[in-house]
Amino acid sequence: MSKVEMLERQIEDLSPNELSEFRRWFLEFDAQIWDQQIEVDVKTGKLNALAEKALREHAAGQSTEL
Repeated sequence: MSKVEMLERQIEDLSPNELSEFRRWFLEFDAQIWDQQIEVDVKTGKLNALAEKALREHAAGQSTEL
């Protein structure tokens, strides 16, 4: 049995309160991982092309205010 399958079974056995606590924890954990990946992508220049395209489109009047 894989780790994921084991986790799935354990999660299925959680009480409603435990599941709620797990959800809160996992959302925070996942957000931290996402933030770390974005930081790496910025530092390595992976987002430069997208930023440049957005700036060109904005300069050309092809954007709208939020």
